[in-house]
Amino acid sequence: MSTVLIVEDDPAVAQALGILLDLHDLPCRFARTPAEALAAAAEGPVAVVLQDMNFRPGATSGAEGAALFRDLKRHDPSLPVLLMTAWTSLETAVALVREGATDYFGKPWDDAKLVASLKNLVRLRALEDESARTKRERASSRAELAAGHDLCGLVYESEAMHRLVSLAVKIAPADVPVLVTGPNGAGKERLADIVQANSRRKDGPFVKVNAGALPHDLLESELFGADAGAYTGATRARPGRFEAADGGTLFLDEIATLPPEGQVKLLRVLQSGAFERLGSTQTRRVDVRVIGATNAVLAEQIRRGLFREDLYFRLNVVELSVPPLRDRPDDVLPLATAFLAAFAAPRPAPALSPAAQRALLSNAWPGNVRELENRVRRALLVEGGDVLGPASLGFGEASLPRAREARADASERASLEALIVRHDGSVSQAAEELGLSRQALYRRMEKLGISLERRPRD
Repeated sequence: MSTVLIVEDDPAVAQALGILLDLHDLPCRFARTPAEALAAAAEGPVAVVLQDMNFRPGATSGAEGAALFRDLKRHDPSLPVLLMTAWTSLETAVALVREGATDYFGKPWDDAKLVASLKNLVRLRALEDESARTKRERASSRAELAAGHDLCGLVYESEAMHRLVSLAVKIAPADVPVLVTGPNGAGKERLADIVQANSRRKDGPFVKVNAGALPHDLLESELFGADAGAYTGATRARPGRFEAADGGTLFLDEIATLPPEGQVKLLRVLQSGAFERLGSTQTRRVDVRVIGATNAVLAEQIRRGLFREDLYFRLNVVELSVPPLRDRPDDVLPLATAFLAAFAAPRPAPALSPAAQRALLSNAWPGNVRELENRVRRALLVEGGDVLGPASLGFGEASLPRAREARADASERASLEALIVRHDGSVSQAAEELGLSRQALYRRMEKLGISLERRPRD
């Protein structure tokens, strides 16, 4: 159990303090000299140190107390230290508070204030110790996971990502489709890499296709292949990506952009492994695991008739939902440090100033990990110093208020989108519920970047 360490050479004062703390259920230990205090702090566990400033008869300068304080802080920089001083060493105590001492009390002290301060510090120390223990356990769990699996160089410290990665490696050996969801730039492809690397198909082909980057009229031939003469310019038969991935894995990014006919053929492949090349009647079969990815909310796409429900359930055997970077701030600085080391190599990586770290942690990261990566890369290209400040990373003086505003806008946008979906896309009904005019709601939607997609009438 953590205790209060009382460092006092006067037995009468030490006894009075001991009785006071005992009355308030605060366990304590005693040290008469700085040497005894340092030995007791090393033995631990000590929650708070309550120390005198002078330890020799007639001493009034506070020099011994100042030296002890600095030695204690070198031993444990986070250790709370309360100073007790007579008026003759008050100036020294005030100076030490500027150096990191928690507070100082004059002699004679106010019992109520001293006990309240000690209780608060003991409670805070317990919380800090619990937090440190949790961090150690999480670090150990991450190390254990990385030792037993191929995490493809993924850098993270947040508990949310640890749960996600743990699920990814757990389901990787199961030969079932996987759906990876999350905003652009958050790391969906890296999750797909991890699933592939830890699957039974890791030695097979791993083919990646961005459906959103392919024209709709070429998408079917890209995925399923085409026979000679299937379309203008097709002078010879060409296998598609499914055939190229036979025996392995196909990563199909931006899957929500598939046209209806592509969705039908994909559903059939997932069900039976069968398909025909464009322009061919010959049925072919492949053995392919499909990992789909999207930044769209597929349930909403289904409701609007833009995505097949049966395909969704066929794909969504396991869903890996990657949280946006703003929801996992514990990952920001480790990622930034990793990018600095990677992009600066073989030169030593510059350090991030405390102000730069605060700016990184305060940013809303609308572009997620990709935005962070680009900011770090740009900083290394433009700046040549050993330390990067906020300006090096593209943060101006007004960036922190803008970041807070961006987070507020993101929250409002999510709430407003949910409201409009609840009213089946009716802006009038949503405006009525909010007590706004239809025009005012449209203006707010425009500011937040919300647009309504209109379906053609049947």
